[in-house]
Amino acid sequence: MENVVLIIHLLLALGLIGVVLLQRSEGGGLGMGSGGGAMSQRAAATAMGKFTWLLAIAFICTSLILTVIAAQKSTGTSVMDRLRDAPAVEETTDDGPVLPSSDLLPPSGDDSAPLVPRAD
Repeated sequence: MENVVLIIHLLLALGLIGVVLLQRSEGGGLGMGSGGGAMSQRAAATAMGKFTWLLAIAFICTSLILTVIAAQKSTGTSVMDRLRDAPAVEETTDDGPVLPSSDLLPPSGDDSAPLVPRAD
């Protein structure tokens, strides 16, 4: 069920992007340049505008449905429970970091000296 809703959600997103890009530009952003402000005139309701609203409402509905499905799947379990139930990872034996040999240690008392081989 979740996969079906997710596929519908993705198709709605792609359709919404396409419909918005196909719409005719009305001029400046938020009605700038029309002289009356952003909300002074109501644009004529076109078929493309109505279809955009329809896709947007359907997109929001599928978003809410996916949220409810995700919430139902995670009820009653914590992250620690999921970690305990996860398959065990094969542990490797690591002997720790590789340290330089004692021949390349700086002289005692001088930490800024470069690492050079000792002449014993």
